Amino acid sequence: MNPQSSNAVNATETRGFTFLSFTRDLIITLLLWGYFIFGFLLFFSPFYLIVFFCPSMRESAIQSLNCLFYRGFFLLVRMLMPGVGLHIAPEVKNLENCIIVANHVSYLDPLMMIALFRRHKTIVKSTFFKVPVFGWVLRAAGYIPSMPTGRLSSLMVRQTTTLAPFLEKGGIFFVFPEGTRNRNAGEGTLAFHSGVFKMARLCSAPISVLVIRNTDKLFTPGRFLFHTGFSGTISVELAGTIQPDYDKEKVSTAWLMEQAARILSKKQRTSPWDHHTDKP
Repeated sequence: MNPQSSNAVNATETRGFTFLSFTRDLIITLLLWGYFIFGFLLFFSPFYLIVFFCPSMRESAIQSLNCLFYRGFFLLVRMLMPGVGLHIAPEVKNLENCIIVANHVSYLDPLMMIALFRRHKTIVKSTFFKVPVFGWVLRAAGYIPSMPTGRLSSLMVRQTTTLAPFLEKGGIFFVFPEGTRNRNAGEGTLAFHSGVFKMARLCSAPISVLVIRNTDKLFTPGRFLFHTGFSGTISVELAGTIQPDYDKEKVSTAWLMEQAARILSKKQRTSPWDHHTDKP
């Protein structure tokens, strides 16, 4: 076979592989996004509806349902993509009574946090609170809008004032202080927003710093389709804990931000390692 014929065959095989890869990515992506619609309607909506008529337990029940819903999502991910492993460090699973700050590399990161903790709250973009049904779920779960605009200002104040007792009862409040997905996480962190650290001071709460790895390799920023060819481990690790004595020490917001950024950057620079997989 002459070189030109060999190159033509290779080009044809490459196009064929690319087409098959794209088709697989598209089908699995549609199945996963379909879970959000049909999984909710068929399996979860009746329970959300029941909880709607139980105001005394509504917040904790909605949080638990959200947790179960996203656990189902990651279970489906692993069923459809056997090459994807999952490792959650034992110390992460045992976290409670604290504020969590973590790096942010993919839209999957907040879904992972919700799947890990039954009793949780977080900050959500204010625009999502205006979406029918979804906005009610956010309010009922006790989530906090990111901007105090219009009617959401009173909601933000109300949810913020109940945060301290929520944490005292074992709850988790998680936030991604970079504010957006970091597309160059290996080169360091983006500038932190100060809001979550002000809340930590307000609640006198310890801060746990987590590192999430490889969610961006499964669902890459700027790409609609899941990268189903990814074979590796998604991991969530505890990078460190900030636990100042708020009563005896003069703890500033800037100091908390500096400590969290230092801990996170140091952990991100370390090389990831292989893990046995487990459930979220």
